[in-house]
Amino acid sequence: MSNLARNLFNQLKSKEFREYLMSTHFWGPVANWGIPLAAIADTRKDPVFISGKMTFALSLYSLMFMRFAWKVQPRNLLLFACHFTNECAQLTQGARFINYHYIQGGEKKEKKESS
Repeated sequence: MSNLARNLFNQLKSKEFREYLMSTHFWGPVANWGIPLAAIADTRKDPVFISGKMTFALSLYSLMFMRFAWKVQPRNLLLFACHFTNECAQLTQGARFINYHYIQGGEKKEKKESS
């Protein structure tokens, strides 16, 4: 175990790791993590506030950037993980949107309650 910890520490203090921390391969995905975190937080909110068009657009955006992160050399797995998480969150939001507006009839329910 001590040898494993020493190897990990040596890896973390290496020049390659420091260069990685100062690259766009690291900071780009770190900045992007705000999008999936916000989408995950929004899953607790009322589905009446979900924008179907924006959910669809963000879903396509994440699909395209997952492909980009996989195809770029060297592969950017941190960016891939960010967009994979966002894709899952957007699909969840999309399912909530469809369920509320088309299956449960959310708009009709709102009109009946306000009458």
